[in-house]
Amino acid sequence: MSLRTAPARRAAAAVVAVTALALTAAACGGTTKKSTDAANSSAPASSASANPSAASKKGLTIAYLPKQVNNPYFTISDNGGRKAVEALGEKYKEVGTNSGTDTAGQVSYVNTLTQQQVSAIAVSAQDPGALCTALNQARKNGVKVVTYDSDTNASCRDLFVSQASAEDLGRTEVQLMAKQIGGKGQIAILSAAQTATNQNTWIGYMKDELKKPEYKDIQLVKVAYGNDDAQTSFQQTQGLLQQYPNLKGIISPTTVGIKAAAQYLSGSRYKGKVQLTGLGTPNDMRAYVNNGTVQGFELWDPAKLGALAGYAAVALASGQITGAAGQSFTAGDLGSFTIGQDSVVVLGKPTVFDKSNIGQFNF
Repeated sequence: MSLRTAPARRAAAAVVAVTALALTAAACGGTTKKSTDAANSSAPASSASANPSAASKKGLTIAYLPKQVNNPYFTISDNGGRKAVEALGEKYKEVGTNSGTDTAGQVSYVNTLTQQQVSAIAVSAQDPGALCTALNQARKNGVKVVTYDSDTNASCRDLFVSQASAEDLGRTEVQLMAKQIGGKGQIAILSAAQTATNQNTWIGYMKDELKKPEYKDIQLVKVAYGNDDAQTSFQQTQGLLQQYPNLKGIISPTTVGIKAAAQYLSGSRYKGKVQLTGLGTPNDMRAYVNNGTVQGFELWDPAKLGALAGYAAVALASGQITGAAGQSFTAGDLGSFTIGQDSVVVLGKPTVFDKSNIGQFNF
């Protein structure tokens, strides 16, 4: 979606689905449980002891570092985090770059937050490895590190809050597209940044799903990159249709990308002829669903994703959890969550949005 780029339990599950607020570029550029399972199967569990009965410490500062500030997706997710953190009586702050590809800028912010001695950093990583040195230095200085939406290498953080299973997201987007194009034809993928951990993981599962016999008549012709930038994504959509005049569908797993693609298709001769699905938010995509440009897409509730990251950060900083598999913590109204393999917590399953239900959601 770039998911522009997002719950866990029932409420989380519903949100989780779809619309991923993918809206903003960031969103979709994240990671999900399977992406960390596949890439970081040797994540070290914390050796420190946890006290699940401990009260939340007071005076904590939880800093959010999204892939990109002023990105609709991250604005929603981080506002969810702010509400969760402040509900616990702690201090919230957000910092970040205006670009979804400024990895050096993210590193600089991590270093600054470490110097400021914040209690925890909730970060959506632009690159899986580039932040590792800075994040591990932060951890050595007592700062807890939670990744959300897009993960780092597992050895560089204490906990990853995943939108949904990466495998679920990747495979279901192919399944949606196959239904929309009648199981045959050329398709393309419009991703976010080429280095985005979550995007690449989802695309990996899409390609694997396409190997199944039922998709033998579907051909993936290209993976294009819009860098979670609306104009670039719009131009990439135009380019795909010029390069592949017989294209039947586009999957865009980023909120920024899917919205830009819908804008282009809606005003073109391809409306209703070239199908579009992926990760987006209901508010961004409602008009395109209602006018027939898009049949359906999916996502999770980004606000709940950000909130879960905030609850996890406070629980870590308070010593209630260390990030080890099997530990549990409570995340307010979202309910109780248990940490899984590789220190991953999953918000819930994605939700599919179409004409039958999109009017029920407001995010």
